[in-house]
Amino acid sequence: MTEQKAVKGPAMAPHEAAGAVTGAQSLISSLECAGVENIFGIPGGTILPAYDPLYDSTIRHILVRHEQGAGHAAAGYATATGKVGVCMATSGPGATNLVTPIADAYMDSVPMVAVTGQVVASSIGTDAFQEADIRGITLPITKHSYLVTDADEIPRVIAEAFYIASTGRPGPVLVDVAKSAQQAMTTFNWPTELNLPGYRPVTRPHSKQIREATRLLLESRRPVLYVGGGVIRSRSSKELRMLAELTGIPVVTTLMARGAFPDSHPQHLGMPGMHGTVAAVAGLQKSDLIISLGARFDDRVTGNLDSFAPGAKVIHADIDPAEIGKNRVADVPIVGDCREVIADLIVALQAEQAQGNTGDYEGWVKFLAGVKSQYPLGYDAPAEGLAPQYVIERLGKIAGPESIYVAGVGQHQMWATHYVGYEHPNTWINSGGLGTMGFAVPAAMGAKVGRPDTTVWAIDGDGCFQMTNQELATCTIEGIPIKVAIINNESLGMVRQWQTLFYEGRYSNTDLQSKRIPDFVKLAEAYGAVGLSCDSPGDVDATINKAMEINDVPVVVDFRVERDAMVWPMVAAGTSNDEIKYARDLAPEFEEDDL
Repeated sequence: MTEQKAVKGPAMAPHEAAGAVTGAQSLISSLECAGVENIFGIPGGTILPAYDPLYDSTIRHILVRHEQGAGHAAAGYATATGKVGVCMATSGPGATNLVTPIADAYMDSVPMVAVTGQVVASSIGTDAFQEADIRGITLPITKHSYLVTDADEIPRVIAEAFYIASTGRPGPVLVDVAKSAQQAMTTFNWPTELNLPGYRPVTRPHSKQIREATRLLLESRRPVLYVGGGVIRSRSSKELRMLAELTGIPVVTTLMARGAFPDSHPQHLGMPGMHGTVAAVAGLQKSDLIISLGARFDDRVTGNLDSFAPGAKVIHADIDPAEIGKNRVADVPIVGDCREVIADLIVALQAEQAQGNTGDYEGWVKFLAGVKSQYPLGYDAPAEGLAPQYVIERLGKIAGPESIYVAGVGQHQMWATHYVGYEHPNTWINSGGLGTMGFAVPAAMGAKVGRPDTTVWAIDGDGCFQMTNQELATCTIEGIPIKVAIINNESLGMVRQWQTLFYEGRYSNTDLQSKRIPDFVKLAEAYGAVGLSCDSPGDVDATINKAMEINDVPVVVDFRVERDAMVWPMVAAGTSNDEIKYARDLAPEFEEDDL
């Protein structure tokens, strides 16, 4: 690979070259120069040298109760703020406990730097106490990784790590620092330029591809804007709205893109895929042109690839060239940052419109509006008990679109995507690609640290909550007043739904008995939080309002819902999107005369 032109590093505070310092002091000074304000972590033997200078640092360290919590908190912080999230752990089990959140951040393109301690350099490879090859372990799930054994390299490595994590397609970077490097004496010099051979993220799209995409847009009669998480990461929601309103093209937003386009906008069809709206699924399936912006055609959106959108050409724009054509062949591949791609498309389309060239989508828009009207999201209230959809719907109405909603994984996650109205980007945070149970509470904690003046609700399942609820202790002690809505159906709900539909109701090991053990109200109180419970529709609003009034400590609400509610619509795994079910025994039927 050829050497690329020197580039500026991450946002750096001015820093004079220091005299002799330890590697640990150099590490903390490097993090300060990289603009770090918050670190989530737990000390241990091999990272302990770094914790001594951290004691005097301007950086706030938040002592979590489990390293997994540190990683998810860093991700929540990064997603809510757009900054790089930072977590820290010791070697061996401390580092391996970060594997899940690192993988999670990798799948969802979250900028993160994970700093881990490592045994002294002379002991690496000897199976020393608490030794694990965390660099090798995380190689497939990091954007880049470092093992630092020379203290002189620390500032350069940290500068590179933050630059790599935050540029191009964002992602996690691991910095593993040997204890001997932390203890060695060195001279601190923060780099002002970085030389990274072969790392050349392309942000500007090729003009020829923009022209070709514009031609297809004008020729199309059934186009759809298929919007993915890349629009959120590139902070291009305003540009997306301009493009949508300029063209009148219908919009679908994936699980990772909720909030990128307002739910209330008439052009919005909702979320596509396995549990997407009928209108969004129909829009993709029956389109003749898919304009994919920062999306990756993953299996949860496409269903059976062979039958996905059979009549559609594809314009695929993504900052990561590896995603283009990976799952679906692109007729017009565009490598570039979504903000710049959309901006160039707007300019090109405006020029065409000035010459009287516009797309004709009237019949298509009318057709999809009819589908959206005919098959709205909805649910049946149970004869007895509390509908989980109602709880989440009311939570969204009362907390409002300015709040941040963080979900775990499962039925409650899907209901939260559908029944909360998202009007703004970065107000919806969840584990999309990896589907990590236990994500919500620590990620909400990180989001609240990053945006302390914003109400942050973790919408969690009783299964997910029991994986990471110990971070409530962190929230109470550190003054991080998140709010948690437990959708308690006593089950691993999504697994139970599949057992109902595909395993003849044989509920093997999905009954959590969570309305009996534990008592979530007492558990919350034990952690210094306020615990509330609700099992009646008539009490839902009052309970949510009471939680909203408490802003000095965490609040946990145990919503004891009925257990047989299911997530609809649904496309069974591995089947065609054409087989979408609107309800258990109801498949939608379309009148296609307008197409």
